Parts: sequence; structure tokens; C-alpha cells
Amino acid sequence: MISTAKDEGFVVRAGGHSRIQILRLLRSADVMLNVHAETLLAHPVFDNPERQNLRIVERTVEELGFEHGAVQSRVFSAARNRGLALCPLVAGPYLRMAMIDQSNAPDSVLSAGRAPTGAIHVASEPLSEDVEYPKGFYLRVVDGQAWLRGYRCDDTHVWAPDHRLAFLSPGR
Repeated sequence: MISTAKDEGFVVRAGGHSRIQILRLLRSADVMLNVHAETLLAHPVFDNPERQNLRIVERTVEELGFEHGAVQSRVFSAARNRGLALCPLVAGPYLRMAMIDQSNAPDSVLSAGRAPTGAIHVASEPLSEDVEYPKGFYLRVVDGQAWLRGYRCDDTHVWAPDHRLAFLSPGR
């Protein structure tokens, strides 16, 4: 299911489960959630989303043309200009389960007001412009524990050049 060629990405089957089923799948995979992920999972977009196959590719902020980093809106715009698309929000939990063998983060800091080391953010359209509402999901493994975490940021927060994001490839 997972290709090793970076540009090819890999396919994730997302959707087709109720919110309760998604939560059960995450629990059975021993995935931890933070309060922001729980908030996102409570959104109506998770009311029985349509099943779809998504071709996921990973890019760093630098690979998208920002050697000194950039804010989320510029990163997303650059990705679109390169033919990539944002993931539907529902991709987050399924991507977490598909990447359960993600490498352990180099540190155990869970929240520091910056993008955590070893995280892969699932690039998706924010559901709300309210800076207090979570903007999306990220995947991280801390001390051997897989996490699906929600994050908040505004458009003044600069993502570092090595910040990793998951997008939809053109051949989805």
C-alpha cells in the first residue's frame, strides 16, 4: 500500500465510517488524541464522510520554495501552484492509522507554541478563521506512542523550512 518513491506517495482509503467508528478504530490502534483533535472530530464533516482513495505525498516547506519558512497560507498557495491539493479534513485519522509506524519524534515536548519536531501536518482547509478553533491535524509519535493531534495557529505563525506536510498528489 505504501510506495517508497517520494514523488509517488501512497494511497490512503479515507471515509466510509461514522464518527463513533473512527474513534473506535483510533482507540483500537492505541492512538492518543489531544483536545484539539477531539474538537475537530466532533465537527459535522465527520458525520459519515464519503469513502474515497487519496494519494498522499509529503513535502517540506523548503521543498515548496521557502528556504526561510513561510506562513500557512503561503505554503498552501505554493503547494497548489505545484499541482498539489489540500487533503479533506477527514483524511487525518485515516492517515494516522496508515502511518502507525511513523518514526519516533526526537523529543517528547507535546506543546511548545511551534510546530513540534517529527510531526507531519495534514494540509487541509481550516474549518474556521477563529484563531481559537483548531486548524487541522498533525501526526506524531512521542516515546513510542502514536498521536493524532489538532493544532491552532494564525497566519502570522511562520512554519520552519523543515516542517513536513501531507498533501494530495495530482494523480489522486
